[in-house]
Parts: sequence; C-alpha cells; structure tokens
Amino acid sequence: MEILLVIGGTLLLCWIADKLFTKFFRSKPQHLSGKAVRLNKFYAIGGLVMLMLGIAGFISGLKENWVLCAGGVLLTVVGIGLLVHYMTFGVFYDDDTFMLTTFGKKSKVYAYKDIHSQQLYSNYGQTLIELYLADGRTVQLQATMTEVYPFMDHAFEAWLLQTGRVKDQCDFYDPDNSCWFPVAEG
Repeated sequence: MEILLVIGGTLLLCWIADKLFTKFFRSKPQHLSGKAVRLNKFYAIGGLVMLMLGIAGFISGLKENWVLCAGGVLLTVVGIGLLVHYMTFGVFYDDDTFMLTTFGKKSKVYAYKDIHSQQLYSNYGQTLIELYLADGRTVQLQATMTEVYPFMDHAFEAWLLQTGRVKDQCDFYDPDNSCWFPVAEG
C-alpha cells in the first residue's frame, strides 16, 4: 500500500510541476506557436520510473538495510536529472525566429539568418546535427528528437528568405543526407 501511495503522490507532484513549469516558463510567442523540437519522451518516462523506484527503494531501505536506501537515493537523483533535462531542453520556433532553451543558460531568441553553418556527426547509427550560430553558440539536435526534421526544413526555408538566397544556388542543400546549411569549416 505504501508503494502505491508513493507512486500516486509522485505522479501527482510531477503533473503539478509540469503545469506550473509551463505556466511560468513557457509564455513566449515561440512557446505558444506549438512548434518545438523536444527530447524523446523516453527521457521523461525513464526519469519518472527511476524516480518512483528510487523513492520506493529508499523507503524500503529505511526498514531493511542501508544499501537499498543508498540505491534508492541514487536512482532518485538520476530520475530527477532525466526529468529536469527533458523539461528544460527545447527549440521552440515560429515563422521568423526560434528560441533555444537549455538547462543552466538563459533562453535566447535567434533569427534563422543567425545560423551560419552546420556539422553532421554519426555514431553507432545515431545522427547528430550541430548548428553553429552567429554568436558562437551551437545547437545539437539528435535525429531521434521529436519534430527535428520539420524544424530543419522550416529553418532552411526561413533562412533562405532572411538571407536573400535561392535554393537552387545552395549546392550543400541535401535533406536526404541531413544537410540543410553550409558545412562548418575546420
């Protein structure tokens, strides 16, 4: 019974935290457009499962042994880390701008013309697209993130408009091979 109460309480607290987080930190026009590149939901699900198992392990460990208690604390910390990472990372965009939101850094709005190049990485079947921005900041987008390809297509079209370029003159453009912008040098 205790475990069910912990699970129910954890789910309720996560729901409340999500609603409060959205209300206070997701009020910019880019957030309200409904267009976003987000981490895969498995980050949130995995974090929530680890959080619940960690709390249950901690409570059980208080009665039985310290190893279970320590394991519960470790799982709780990892679960919270995954949930925070999931909730704080995102690229929110509208027709003219996009906003990069990451943990520990202030959210910043960019025009699409601020993208000056990209680099493509592939490791163990995972594709990573790294966009280089005018202010020196980079954006790393995994191919498994939700809505990454619609964002890249939209970003390229808006980049063309904002920079005055024509698609036919962009020999680097090859979305079938995950190339939308000029390749970063060196």
